[in-house]
Amino acid sequence: MESIAAFLDMGGYAGYVWPAYAVAAAVLAALAVLSVRRLRRNQRDVAVLEADRPRRRRPQCAGEGASEGDGEA
Repeated sequence: MESIAAFLDMGGYAGYVWPAYAVAAAVLAALAVLSVRRLRRNQRDVAVLEADRPRRRRPQCAGEGASEGDGEA
């Protein structure tokens, strides 16, 4: 138990080390949350844009749609 206390004391620098770890963890957590929120917003925006855009017709290949002997020239 004494070695754990010595580790947590960080050689007398615990007052500087642990707050630095806390700030770094808070920044990383905030970046993760903001990234997920922006991803969801962008996905929603793309879905809206894709729903609003006019649909283009696919070009028909020679073999699709009409057969050769259907009477159309």
